[in-house]
Amino acid sequence: METIKKIFKIKDLRNKILSVLALMVVFRFMASVPVPGVDVDKVKDFFSGDQFLGMLNVFSGSGMSNFSIVMLGVGPYITASIIMQLMTMVIPQVEKWYREEGEAGRRKFNQITRFLTVPLSILQGFGMLTVLKASQVVGELSTFQTIQIIITITAGTLFLMWLGELISEKGIGNGVSLIIFAGIVAGLPQAVRQLIAGWDESKLLTYIGGIALVVVTIYFVIFITEGQRNIPVSYARRGNSVRGSKSSSYLPLRVNQAGVIPIIFAMSIMLFPQVIVKVISSFENDTLTQIGLRISTIFGNQLFYGVMYFVLVVAFTFFYTKITFEPKNIADNLQKNGGYIPGVRPGNKTEQYLNYIVNRITLIGALFLGLIAVLPFVMQWATGIQTLSIGGTSLLIVVSVVIETIKQIQGQLIMRSYEEIS
Repeated sequence: METIKKIFKIKDLRNKILSVLALMVVFRFMASVPVPGVDVDKVKDFFSGDQFLGMLNVFSGSGMSNFSIVMLGVGPYITASIIMQLMTMVIPQVEKWYREEGEAGRRKFNQITRFLTVPLSILQGFGMLTVLKASQVVGELSTFQTIQIIITITAGTLFLMWLGELISEKGIGNGVSLIIFAGIVAGLPQAVRQLIAGWDESKLLTYIGGIALVVVTIYFVIFITEGQRNIPVSYARRGNSVRGSKSSSYLPLRVNQAGVIPIIFAMSIMLFPQVIVKVISSFENDTLTQIGLRISTIFGNQLFYGVMYFVLVVAFTFFYTKITFEPKNIADNLQKNGGYIPGVRPGNKTEQYLNYIVNRITLIGALFLGLIAVLPFVMQWATGIQTLSIGGTSLLIVVSVVIETIKQIQGQLIMRSYEEIS
């Protein structure tokens, strides 16, 4: 309560928080404005009948099921960011912008990411429209109507990207993460209504167990999100005098360095076969129809689907951590600055030691993300209640965003306390 009082006493910080809330309200308004000429009720029924597409709908803040002008959410922008980070591995110039050229290089990197968002929005919009047409959710559209819809939803994604950057500038949290957070939280009332509508007194203990599992899941999400291994780092004596000081610090290695990116990767891969099935089923060809039925049968098996999803999340966690965390660069930087890990020789030995530690803690983070990803399937299988589905990914995002936002607000409070003292 004292912290809340301090926040509202500081005019500048209060205005920033209110501005962020106002921008999030704008996003929710946009998510409720449907694209003209589409039967929204049919689209809602289609998304409610497919669990995996329902998960994608959560990330868009129900924008997909509403067929809104921001139906793609910030998905294309996130995809563009992932592609650019992958490019740092294969294009030396991109790596130089990202790692070596400081703020100027980051501006170039971010600008290209924004440009890449445009074609990705067009492709994803066209793909989603194709799936809806193949499923007969959307009727026949003229070429002009198709182009009009794609341009509209592409503009919606670019608007959200701009909105996210405005939120980030306020220093209260990451704009893109807060937009996804707002979309997830906005779906809570609907989830509660579904749970009440499907209430069964004979399964009271199951409901209590489900609520307990939610609490336990939130606890472990916080535990893993905040978990890190601190590697001690010492620096050689500095100064001209014999009594030069020897400083020490530590290198923090987070258990979950990849965040929710591996889950987004895996969702994209798992969605691709379903898109193919929807498209080829629209053709009047017996061979293609048989292929589509076979793929649909394979991915319709919940056990295969869950295992495949889990394996992909674990694999992508290692892959993405390898991209974002480079032991060789850290070992080289430590050696250049006179730093070393006690008991480990500088250079190659330090690199090998960091690789060993990172692989061990990444395994824990990868298994955690995999379990979080398949938690809704496990919960529905264990209880048999379709409405009692714990969105582990949603919980991970919500908790992570809340923790990060609280930290940034506390940081601003501390900064202002120092200013008052000085």
